[in-house]
Amino acid sequence: MAQSRPYTPSMSCGAVAALVRARGAVLLSTSPTTFDRYVSAANYCSVGEVLKNQWVPTRDNPQCFIGYTCFVPSRDNWVP
Repeated sequence: MAQSRPYTPSMSCGAVAALVRARGAVLLSTSPTTFDRYVSAANYCSVGEVLKNQWVPTRDNPQCFIGYTCFVPSRDNWVP
């Protein structure tokens, strides 16, 4: 049976950040139609990927820093 992804707007900022830290890598829904994979450290990324800071909406903070996504930099789209 499929598990639903944690929905960040219904959780506190601290709970979402703790979830990412505890699991290391997790799929989170940030709206009814949007989700992504968030990580706590670079070792959860593939070779050639770098970390990109990520903020998500939570119940108590519209821009809660929860960790990172893995990002493939290129000459044209590098954003630290």
